[in-house]
Amino acid sequence: MLPHFHNTLTRQTEPLTLLDPEQKKLRLYTCGPTVYDHAHIGNFRAYLFEDLLQRHLESRGYDVERIMNLTDVDDKTIRGAHAKGISLDAYTRPYKDAFFADCAALRLRPAKAYPEATDPKNIERMIAMITTLVERQHAYQAEDGSVYFRITSFADYGKLAHVDLQEQRPSGRVQSDEYEKEQIADFALWKAWSPEDGDVRWESPWGAGRPGWHIECSAMATRLLGDQIDIHCGGIDNLFPHHEAEIAQCECVTGRSFVSLWMHCAHLMVDGSKMSKSAGNFYTARQLMERGWSGREIRYTLLAVHYRIPLNFTMEGLEASRQAIARIDTWRERLQEFATVDTSVRPLEKLGSIDLENFFNSLDNDLNISAALAVLFEVIRESNRQLDAGTFSADQVAGLRQWWQRVNSILALEQEPEEVIPEAVATLLAARQAARDAKNWGDSDRLRDEIASLGWQIKDTKGTQKVLRRF
Repeated sequence: MLPHFHNTLTRQTEPLTLLDPEQKKLRLYTCGPTVYDHAHIGNFRAYLFEDLLQRHLESRGYDVERIMNLTDVDDKTIRGAHAKGISLDAYTRPYKDAFFADCAALRLRPAKAYPEATDPKNIERMIAMITTLVERQHAYQAEDGSVYFRITSFADYGKLAHVDLQEQRPSGRVQSDEYEKEQIADFALWKAWSPEDGDVRWESPWGAGRPGWHIECSAMATRLLGDQIDIHCGGIDNLFPHHEAEIAQCECVTGRSFVSLWMHCAHLMVDGSKMSKSAGNFYTARQLMERGWSGREIRYTLLAVHYRIPLNFTMEGLEASRQAIARIDTWRERLQEFATVDTSVRPLEKLGSIDLENFFNSLDNDLNISAALAVLFEVIRESNRQLDAGTFSADQVAGLRQWWQRVNSILALEQEPEEVIPEAVATLLAARQAARDAKNWGDSDRLRDEIASLGWQIKDTKGTQKVLRRF
């Protein structure tokens, strides 16, 4: 049975069909971060849904070629660089590095490539695409020197978001954003240089300037994956106008359908409200890790709700994830005590009345993670019952552990082997344990913070303390 996924374009759940079905090769493009700040948990909710998708497809035998872009030139990055008085690259580079560190902490599988918008090869591709659009009358240069896409030239504009193009068409010419363009919905392909841009500029047939955000993704996607892509993912906030613009640009250049399957992740809320710094409910992954939450606990929280359902992120939800992971850890340790992994034993297919393949079948059904996790915890309950009753053979345990390895290749929740603790951290741990024994909680908290500053987090249990690398 083929996996089935909800297609935003058709609003239907459809069997997965590939451009290259014989090789089971799948081209996947995922919108990455704009590197003007640290990526927040709303961003990572989308990235983790995409990670789950890739891991599951690979478990089903597909050869996934995933590309994730880095937007390193736009209004926000330029403003940030100017505010600090440094170059664009000097401003964005630390945020790129932080993004990759956060990805590693949350166990995201690396993409094949992370193209940067400022890469000369990508700028060249953008200029080539815009040139074609201008030549074919899909784009025009406005009085300010910027180049805009003419949405009236593309009859299918709005097909992804299901918007009525007539509502985007005021009569006559429209003054918008201090320059004239033909239609209010026409979007910038090339932005003419202005003094506010400083040294951020590239030469083009239309004068010095920089690319618009939409053309960046179109250029990077088609340069690395070709004119047609099997799956394009992103957050629901990118659906319109960004992904709509990508379709228009690419299909007007290539004359071919751009993407077969569009998948979008729903919004993340925090304590029932929109996340914002002003509301005090804004979190990055590293802020949560600095508070003592592990990467896999954050990962579980952001994965455990179906990607098309809005996720309400709460501290109580993180605590529930910690308990769920502890339950998995305890179960795994119990299986490990009972038998070692025997690679000659096939993964178990049934456990009592439980069909273990239903974990994977659930993910075949539009990544139904709730049903998949229900299977996992039903397996934990039943296997614990059989271990208590002494009715589990060593071969069955070995087969169940093999099944878990398949499951974990998708969930990526297994605890990492304990690392060697640096001497400086070990010394602080000993001092903190002494402070705890003396009930000197002020020193205990101070030492916890000092240990955290060295990149390690502490989990306190009754009478003991456990330390893990944060990221």
